[in-house]
Amino acid sequence: MDVDEYLLNVVDVEATCWEGQPPPGQVSEIIEIGLTVVDLRAGERLTKHRLLVRPTRSVVSPFCTELTGLTPTEVAGGQTFADACRELTTQHRTRSLPWASWGDYDRNQFTRQCQQTGTEYPFNQHHTNAKVAFTASYGLRRRHGMAQALTLAGLPLEGRHHRGDDDSWNIAALILDVAARGQWPTG
Repeated sequence: MDVDEYLLNVVDVEATCWEGQPPPGQVSEIIEIGLTVVDLRAGERLTKHRLLVRPTRSVVSPFCTELTGLTPTEVAGGQTFADACRELTTQHRTRSLPWASWGDYDRNQFTRQCQQTGTEYPFNQHHTNAKVAFTASYGLRRRHGMAQALTLAGLPLEGRHHRGDDDSWNIAALILDVAARGQWPTG
């Protein structure tokens, strides 16, 4: 069997955000993409990646910096959203490998931002909502956030919560937990 059929990209994004509504003329846009590659057969997290993305239609608010640790200066040095999407497809094979995220926010944010900017969508349609899979695996009535799910699974939160690369790493641990229980959806 092809080793690639066991690989999964786990994606988590951080986007510009505000305590309330966006200021007039600003929209929420991706400023960080975290990606962890998982080998489901080996039960291992293989690599962790971080792509910083320069916003063009919003600024990083003090609230956003407090939440994510990302500063306006830091993201100003990032690449364009279109370049980040190209990097995802060429270096991380996001069109050929299945992918997962915690909930549908990340998938929907990519869809929205690609449509708004005329950027080609960088992923295939083989997406799994890891929050749904975790909830089903544990027989829970309601869907929990990633940090609470880690606690429920007896796993540590590694790194900083609300950082794309660290969150993708932690989501990957939850996916491997569900897979070890024989309950990660396939195909």
